[in-house]
Amino acid sequence: MPQFALPSFRQPQLLQQALSHRSYTNEHPGSGDNNERLEFLGDAILNFVSGAYLFHRYPTKPEGELTPLRAALVDETQLAQFAIALQLGQSLRVVKGADLQGARQNQNLLSSAFEALIGAYFLDSGANVETVQEYVEPFFDAVIDKLAVTAPVTNYKSRLQEWMQKELGENPVYEIVSATGPDHAKLFVVAVRVQGRVYGQGTGHKKQEAEKAAAREALRHLQLLP
Repeated sequence: MPQFALPSFRQPQLLQQALSHRSYTNEHPGSGDNNERLEFLGDAILNFVSGAYLFHRYPTKPEGELTPLRAALVDETQLAQFAIALQLGQSLRVVKGADLQGARQNQNLLSSAFEALIGAYFLDSGANVETVQEYVEPFFDAVIDKLAVTAPVTNYKSRLQEWMQKELGENPVYEIVSATGPDHAKLFVVAVRVQGRVYGQGTGHKKQEAEKAAAREALRHLQLLP
């Protein structure tokens, strides 16, 4: 993947916030806000921008093919690679202990920082989605041909929900079983229930990743996957 440059910020404090992990701001009162709210915003924006990107790039692909491709385009692994292309790890504000434990190379922290960066840039641009699209789409262009071949053909959560709604008239219920580890390397365990029974359990460094893994196990339990 080619190297990319950070966007220009009119409000540099937004960029600083995007690169500030909660552990750092907790340990350094007065250092500003952490990046969690910006991460939330950036996640939503990336889902929209990637959906629009794929809709226009593949005008004949059905929803069933676009959905897993979008998931692969903005999943934790891929966003971490985008962050590496920006060398975000070198600029992350983390506590010394986390730094020594490899936080700057942590996939979860890197992907979260990229989401926060996009959220910050959206605000800095005056909530202009087109400006964000112009910045983000070259990242997508750099990986889309490979992902179009290697992306999984199944969106496990969507498939489980579709089956349950059709067969049982209800939705799966996801619940966090545990969340362990330091802030920079949190590990979630999530269970999914079908009619009150646990049908699958999964782990991940984000709740969404753990939910996907749990849905996949549930589909296997239901003999809907090999």
